[in-house]
Amino acid sequence: MFGQLFQPMHLLLVLVIALFVFGPNKLPQLGASIGKSIRELRKGLDGVAADPAAQPSQTAQQPETKK
Repeated sequence: MFGQLFQPMHLLLVLVIALFVFGPNKLPQLGASIGKSIRELRKGLDGVAADPAAQPSQTAQQPETKK
């Protein structure tokens, strides 16, 4: 199903439509912002999965009470 979706002619058609919609001056900015978003997403996902100790524990968030 997805093998036919990513043919070179389809990708070329999507690129031409994007060129008409956004214009030649906005395409590099659009690509840079998408790349930055993907990098930030990966960095955030790697940080959460790799370091669970960095999140504050439940007991550290509760205030202490005097008896």
